[in-house]
Amino acid sequence: MSFVFAKSKIQNSYEFTELTYRRGAGGLAVPILDGTGLRMQTLAIAAQQWGLSPGQIAAQYNLTETQVNAALAFYATHQQEIDEAIASEVALESAYNV
Repeated sequence: MSFVFAKSKIQNSYEFTELTYRRGAGGLAVPILDGTGLRMQTLAIAAQQWGLSPGQIAAQYNLTETQVNAALAFYATHQQEIDEAIASEVALESAYNV
């Protein structure tokens, strides 16, 4: 099964059992941490831009380190697509002064 994400496709893989998808505001499938509603983009920003460790992210969002590590592994596999989605949101926020 594949889902449209940004401008490419991310394959739903059994190796990422902690993840699922929901439709975002733009109608595109957005990868989220199953059972939490947290987008992979949020966790990627926490790790990459804020420099939080998996333990710090787990504490901040009331997750297990296993969940965080699964999310970060997914991010590592799909970094380009997730980074593009983050950049698109930043550009949209800038355009509308949000």
